[in-house]
Amino acid sequence: MLFNILRNTIFEELFYGSKMAPAMMNNCILLLNLPPGALAGIDLLSFTTSPRFHGVKNLPVGLHFVFAASNSALSVRQGAWFYVTPGAGAPQILMKRWEAETEDLIAETSQTELLRWKANLGSIWKDGLTPYRQTVQEGDSGNEEGWAEESTDWSELTSHISQTLLSRICGLNPDHWSLTSASSATQDLESIPGLDLGNSTLHPEKELRFLPIDLKRTWREGATGRERTEAAQDRSWFLGDLIENHCQATQKREREFEVLGELQFAFLMVLTLNNNSCLEQWKRLLRLLFTCRHAVKDRCFLFVELLKILRVQLSHCADVEAELFDMNEVGGGFLKPLFKTFRTGLDEFDGKWKADLVDEFEDLQDYLQREFGWDLDESYVKRGMLELEDGEQVEMDMNGADEDDELGEYAPAVVELTLEQMKQLDGSDVDHTTEDSEEEADLEEMDARY
Repeated sequence: MLFNILRNTIFEELFYGSKMAPAMMNNCILLLNLPPGALAGIDLLSFTTSPRFHGVKNLPVGLHFVFAASNSALSVRQGAWFYVTPGAGAPQILMKRWEAETEDLIAETSQTELLRWKANLGSIWKDGLTPYRQTVQEGDSGNEEGWAEESTDWSELTSHISQTLLSRICGLNPDHWSLTSASSATQDLESIPGLDLGNSTLHPEKELRFLPIDLKRTWREGATGRERTEAAQDRSWFLGDLIENHCQATQKREREFEVLGELQFAFLMVLTLNNNSCLEQWKRLLRLLFTCRHAVKDRCFLFVELLKILRVQLSHCADVEAELFDMNEVGGGFLKPLFKTFRTGLDEFDGKWKADLVDEFEDLQDYLQREFGWDLDESYVKRGMLELEDGEQVEMDMNGADEDDELGEYAPAVVELTLEQMKQLDGSDVDHTTEDSEEEADLEEMDARY
């Protein structure tokens, strides 16, 4: 808006009198005061800055994420989401400034600086701004040489991230939504070492306002006994409560997709900032979504989109530093049992409604098999002969083979407690009916398992 207002002022003469024809200029972001050798990045690309680097040009319409750090080894990175609006007319010029003292990337709000840089934009356009792209050859440092074919994954990785979602999670600054590697949801402060929103050595860290997911309590207020047990095993009610009461979009489908948008946001903040709180939220969302049963049918389109999104995300796991996403670990980490349980539940449904969902899951399964060697249909050999190096054969048992799938001795069971056992558990002398004993037994069994 500021640019449109100034088009009819002296700024128009300055801008169009610069060294480059205005028709050659387009949307760009200036990253000012970054020292040479600093880390800079936009969307899926990061690089080490050269002395001439002042920003990125040729920005396509839509959401983008820019981030920076004083060097590539620094653990805390500063980042900001911003939006390039569609439409013809004057190019959109955004400006961010690196504060060396606080090591922060902030919006430039000085009108004098805004006018000065915009008036001289033509002088830095060719050599000072690197063109937007999403692949880069080794050795590139923010110059135009040495770049390869662009990837289109950014649009797929951000397909459900909205400005409403960003404002809820990050809050809105003058022209961007900001966060850092150390920004965190309150619920993660105790579980992630070193996080403290109010006691940073440089400045207080921002609180991330994620959807409140507590997987230890996924039932309605006032639920008791069997209802709580069922809600812990099938988290569909909890997912519906998040969508209806915590997502902020106006339409039902948009509120459902807001959950997926948060999944995308969390993943990308791990990918670009190495943010551990976002990693925990990404895991919580997946554990919630893949342990729903009734919602799979009631919100089928949501789960089709989930599988599409996850397929693209997993293809970028190798890009994450410090192996935060290790897809090759034994057993596939927490994801593999989730996928197996989800597939088992999907097989129990009948009807043509699940055709697209099955197709997407099979595509995901094929990808996991091809890239990581996962076999979601594998069966365990629980007893067999193992040949040692000296040729001796010994019989081996796999005692924990059923543990992840909760089969065999690990299968859940409902146990009725006697009145005396109930008194020992809760320390109460209150008399209970047989029905109450059964409900409380269910509750204790559920608490032990979840």
